[in-house]
Amino acid sequence: MELAVTAIPFVLLWALTWLTLDAGYWLGLLFAIPAGGFLLRLFLIQHDCGHGAFFSRRKSNDWVGRILGVVTLTPYAYWRHCHAIHHAGTGNLDNRGVGDVDTITVEEFRSYTRTKQFLYRLYRHPVVLFGLGPAYLFLLRHRLPVGMMRRGWSPWISTLGTNLGMAAVYAALIYLVGLKMFLLVHLPIVLVAASAGVWLFYVQHQFEHTRWEREADWSFHEAALHGSSNYQLPGILRWFTANVGLHHVHHLVSRIPFYRLPEVTRDIPALATMSQVTLRDSLGTVRLVLWDEEKRRLVSFRDAAS
Repeated sequence: MELAVTAIPFVLLWALTWLTLDAGYWLGLLFAIPAGGFLLRLFLIQHDCGHGAFFSRRKSNDWVGRILGVVTLTPYAYWRHCHAIHHAGTGNLDNRGVGDVDTITVEEFRSYTRTKQFLYRLYRHPVVLFGLGPAYLFLLRHRLPVGMMRRGWSPWISTLGTNLGMAAVYAALIYLVGLKMFLLVHLPIVLVAASAGVWLFYVQHQFEHTRWEREADWSFHEAALHGSSNYQLPGILRWFTANVGLHHVHHLVSRIPFYRLPEVTRDIPALATMSQVTLRDSLGTVRLVLWDEEKRRLVSFRDAAS
C-alpha cells in the first residue's frame, strides 16, 4: 500500500508536469515540487528495503530496492553497502567519510593549508552542499561505484545494472515526449528530490548538540540516541519523508519499517523528547561546520576562530 500510494501519484504528477508545460513552464514547475516529494519518498522506501525493513522477505526488499534504484538514480546494492558503513560508525571521529557529510574537527581545520581550508569552506557552503552537491551525487557520482571500484564485481554490477535500467526507461520516455521535454520535466523533479534528500540526511546528524567520539569512547547506542536527531516536522512533511525524522530510533533499530516508527515513540515516551530538532532549529544548523572536541559540539567557522 505504501508503495502504491507513492509510486502512482509520482507517475501522475510527472505526466501532469509534462502536460502543463505548454501552458507555461513555471506552471509546470509547480507540479515538479510535489512530484519531487513523491520521488523522495520512493527513495526512502528504497532506503528501508536496504535495511531489510520494508518487507518481511529479503528477496522482496532486494528486488523492489533494485527497481526503485532505477527511478531514484541510486544503485541499490552499492548504496546499501555504503549506508551500512554509515550506520556502523556514525558519530565515530576515527571512522568518518563513508555515507555521511564530511565533517572535520576545529584542530584539523586549523592544521589545513589555506587552499584546503578554502575548499572545505566551499564544500560546506549551502549552495554547494544542498544545490550543486546533490545534483553531482545523484546525476554523476552514482553512475560509478566511487570508493569501491576495487572491491570485486558486486559494486560494478549494481551501478552498471542501474545505469542500464535508467537508459532503457529514459529512452522510452524520450521516444514518447522528446529529449527537450524529458529534460525540462525530469531534471527539476530529480533536483528537488535530491536536494531535499541531502538536507534530511544532513539535519539528522549535523545539529549543535549531536555527539561525536573517538573510537575508544564511541558507543553504538549513544551515537544512535544522541548523535541522530529527532526532527520535529509537520504531519504532511513527516509523511513525505517517511518518518525518517525519527532518526534516533531508526539508528537504534534499523529493521523497524518507517510506517511503524511513530509507534515506538508513542510506546516509549522518553524517545519522543530525546534529541529534538525543530524545523526552525534546523535552519540554523547550516552554520555549524566544525566539531569542537573541547566544547563537544558543532561550531561555526567564526566560533572556531574566536
